[in-house]
Amino acid sequence: MEFDQNVKMQLDSVEQKCIINVCQPGNNLLAAGYCMYSSSIIFVLSIGTGVYVFTLDPMYGEFVLTQEKIQIPKSGKIYSFNEGNYQLWDDKLKKYMDDLKDPGPTGKPYSARYIGSLVGDFHRTLLYGGIYGYLRDKKSKNGKLRLLYECAHMSYLVEQAGGKGSDGHQRVLDIQPTEIHQRVPLYIGSVEEVEKLEKYLS
Repeated sequence: MEFDQNVKMQLDSVEQKCIINVCQPGNNLLAAGYCMYSSSIIFVLSIGTGVYVFTLDPMYGEFVLTQEKIQIPKSGKIYSFNEGNYQLWDDKLKKYMDDLKDPGPTGKPYSARYIGSLVGDFHRTLLYGGIYGYLRDKKSKNGKLRLLYECAHMSYLVEQAGGKGSDGHQRVLDIQPTEIHQRVPLYIGSVEEVEKLEKYLS
């Protein structure tokens, strides 16, 4: 019985060390990337020196560098939010969304593009600019995306491309995780678009 208790204590100690090692802020990331399957298979990667795109060449069965040092536009006229949850948003978010739809003096409102896939929506935003958001609402108080293995990595990539990742109030890469599956809201994309949203939420 005593042996079993000692083993359990050792396992608990190892588990705690693993959690501490994993729960690091995104600032400590050394690399991030994703694969996207569409008309072609692409692999997007950063190791801290910009964002690179590799495309699978089926003839050789290898990924070939097709774009290097991608730079996201400083602003954009595309937003990517799930507006089906509009009634669950707080008033500041509703006001932000309503203003995006207002044509204003130019007569051109923002365009809505939402696939419902983080990678697909993020990749389009990376190439063409604008903003992607997975928001908090009355049902999901912290949003649904995980800080450690979704939000931090995408924020790392967008910053490497000259963009910005925020939870609406602070830089995602500065957030200190408190648990492995911690969820946070995510607003990511062109610097000017993310900063505009932050002003609405402040």
